[in-house]
Amino acid sequence: MDIIHKIGRRKTAVARIYLSEGKGNITINNKELSSYFPTATLQYKVKQPFMLTGTDDNYDVKINVFGGGITGQAEAIRLAISRAMCEIDTENRATLKPEGLLTRDPRMVERKKFGQKKARKKFQFSKR
Repeated sequence: MDIIHKIGRRKTAVARIYLSEGKGNITINNKELSSYFPTATLQYKVKQPFMLTGTDDNYDVKINVFGGGITGQAEAIRLAISRAMCEIDTENRATLKPEGLLTRDPRMVERKKFGQKKARKKFQFSKR
């Protein structure tokens, strides 16, 4: 198996992953997973596609991620890994799809409009 390259996005975070056979090492921006994502919740989000498909220690992943916050980055990585798992074996799609791991979350920050304080908030109105 050669290296599989996939991209995942969430809000403004973009994750590029390079998946190859190995011992389960996950490297994010040349850092270890536990040092880049210190909380257990974010580590779980990154490992979720491997846990669901039962391939925890079969693949090494090298990840480049930028933009957004840490939660958005973790979810972008999760989408990219899920897409790579589907390319490896098409049967993985049946387990990942019901969990919602193959769906690109389209929610983005709404832009600020002119004549307003923020996207929806208006300037204070004075009647008199």
